[in-house]
Amino acid sequence: MSAPHLSAQVTINLSALKANYLALKAAGHDAEMGAAIKGDAYGLGLEPCAKALWAAGCRSFFVARPREGAELRAVLSDATIYVLDGLYDDEAPYYLHHKLIPALINLDEARAWAREGQGEPCSIHVDSGINRVSFSMAELEALVAEKLLLNITLLMSHLASSEEPHNPLNETQRQMFDKARKLLPGIRTSMANSSGVYLGKSFSQDLARAGIGLYGGNPKPGKPNPMQPVATLEARVLQVRDTPIGASVGYNATWTAARDSKIALIGAGYRDGIPRRMSSNLAPKPAQVFINGARHPIVGRVSMDMTAVDVTGTQVKRGDWAEFFGNNISLDEAATSAGTISWELLTHLGSRYARHYVE
Repeated sequence: MSAPHLSAQVTINLSALKANYLALKAAGHDAEMGAAIKGDAYGLGLEPCAKALWAAGCRSFFVARPREGAELRAVLSDATIYVLDGLYDDEAPYYLHHKLIPALINLDEARAWAREGQGEPCSIHVDSGINRVSFSMAELEALVAEKLLLNITLLMSHLASSEEPHNPLNETQRQMFDKARKLLPGIRTSMANSSGVYLGKSFSQDLARAGIGLYGGNPKPGKPNPMQPVATLEARVLQVRDTPIGASVGYNATWTAARDSKIALIGAGYRDGIPRRMSSNLAPKPAQVFINGARHPIVGRVSMDMTAVDVTGTQVKRGDWAEFFGNNISLDEAATSAGTISWELLTHLGSRYARHYVE
């Protein structure tokens, strides 16, 4: 499927999203599997992705901002929705209206929710070594001592290095979180993200929070990806140019043809989320696109609206589709070529794409 008036498109395979959810759940040692759906479902569309995950059996969702939670509540009336930013000042009524559960991050928030939360559930986010928004252990001890009237239904923390299974910080964090669990016995716990579920049952605990793995990123870097690709990013070939030896391509003449060449100009650039670091003189690893069954290298600078690739010796024509990532070039490979991570590549997808959802 394609839109003739647009030069680029993203196809989101909702069946693959569901399959990835079920694969992560199976790896999670009987833990409930929740879904991080913040950032517009990592750039792929909150409503269709949320509905697909609900159909796959997901019931607990994690967003960053309360507004994201309200948008999700409009889609899923019965979902359990946690807001990772905590409780915004003077916004308890907003959380209550939309049935949002704040992941409280300090004593002031806990006191405010005890006053204004009307006995509704909350979560406590405690730091175990990543040093981001969360209770410190000292603050958690103070919270327990204060004996506030809070309906705490989840104690959570976040792993800093779960994609590195042999990193000693993982075990250090688990032990620190165990100390926190002892301060709030009997409460459900959550620590593992997509990579964390592969660290073992002691990390999966009661509720895991899958993120990038749902959307096709590899939760086991350096090993075969157990996830299916969800998003395919493609753009049309706008023109194919004969480029003689010695001619340069693109801004600042950073690439010069070493032989008579054919260069295809593709209708997507950094305005569309193709990182400028994919330029041939900037990429830490040569970046490629996939056209008509073959890979072709990006040459010259990625510009705002287009990207040039060398298609010498192949049959490429105007109107053909070039894949930047998807079934043939993995999301993680494309991210590595751009010197970034798959999270950033997905969440920076531009607004000019046609988005197609397929089952």
